[in-house]
Amino acid sequence: MSNEELQKLKERYVAAGAASPNQQFADHARNAELWDANGKRMIDFAGGIGVLNIGHRHPKVVEAVKAQLDKLMHTCQTVMPYEGYVRVAEKLSQVVPVRGHAKVMLANSGAEALENALKIARAATGKTNVICFDGGYHGRTFMTMAMNGKVAPYATDFGPMPGTVFRAPYPVPYHGVSEDEALRGLKMVLKTDANPKDTAAVVIEPVLGEGGFYQASASFLKKIREICDEHGMLMIADEVQSGFGRTGKMFAIEHSGVEPDIMTMAKSMADGMPISAIVGTDKVMDASGPNSLGGTYTGSPTACAAALAVMEVFEEEDILGQSQALGEKLAKHFAQWQEKFEHVDNVRNLGPMAAIELVTDKQSREPRADLAAKVTAYAKEHGLILLSCGLYGNTIRFLMPVTIEDDVLEEGMQIVEDALASL
Repeated sequence: MSNEELQKLKERYVAAGAASPNQQFADHARNAELWDANGKRMIDFAGGIGVLNIGHRHPKVVEAVKAQLDKLMHTCQTVMPYEGYVRVAEKLSQVVPVRGHAKVMLANSGAEALENALKIARAATGKTNVICFDGGYHGRTFMTMAMNGKVAPYATDFGPMPGTVFRAPYPVPYHGVSEDEALRGLKMVLKTDANPKDTAAVVIEPVLGEGGFYQASASFLKKIREICDEHGMLMIADEVQSGFGRTGKMFAIEHSGVEPDIMTMAKSMADGMPISAIVGTDKVMDASGPNSLGGTYTGSPTACAAALAVMEVFEEEDILGQSQALGEKLAKHFAQWQEKFEHVDNVRNLGPMAAIELVTDKQSREPRADLAAKVTAYAKEHGLILLSCGLYGNTIRFLMPVTIEDDVLEEGMQIVEDALASL
């Protein structure tokens, strides 16, 4: 069916809140390129919102999923466990930098991972409160909507959110929130709203995802670790978007040397298959009672097969080395754009988790969401999938596959440069 035919069906049958505004429909894809239902080629700088760090349909992952389909598709692992779940848990426990011996629970999505991380933290501490940060994004379930540091569009229409969720400032010096001010804000929350004796955990993204790709410094993350230790709270690192090679290391928290108590991950964990994980210190992970964690599809055999294949690809193809090299290429382009264009400022990257801001000018730093919208629209018209994000909607983020070919990368970057020149 054509884009036009599918659009008519979408308008008739897909709920408005779930319907994409994009009137193109994906038909097939390979690495960093995809083709729509009308045959138009698009370069993919979105990667399914950070899901495709090793590209669309990596051959090794496709092969692993096909082989699993010939053996087993579902039993529910709490009814009849299987090798894949156990092997994914083993692999993750060996690479995730949590304190002490790690244990693992698998789930289906990033939001489920955060929900379960908080359940586990409450069980382990006997406390209920959770502290999150401005600009943070953790999901679309009720608890994660309450945890998000941005209301629209995630929670606008859905009534009261769960209580016992409190929020502290995230350090973004470019927008006037220094590290010291963010720490003072956190300490004030603990003093005025979230009594430490009732607070189970502090949840932080080492690099904000939807909030704008701002990085928390190593010193800030170390202070969070110290505050958690001082008050008997758990530190939870949300690596759903920043994990699996997006920052030049397997996980962004590794840049700081900080060891959290629990980590959550999803997105690029299985190259498009739905899976997520909660990984934490064994005593913490074992805190809740029998059959207290799980779900019908959590850690499905096919998703586990994909995740194991992804981890093999990381080792065999030096994905982390490719990630670091891609980050260096992006940084060079960004530096040129910041010097060349008045509207481009605060360019930044941690590996290829990279972003630029669009502003009125470099002196005022006034965010311009309208310019970001123009850039993404221009990119789409010229064959490039590009996303904006951020608390102010003025950030352009770059989430192309780490495995993108050099010529495809340069073609896409030229489209972005042309878009910036058109402003």
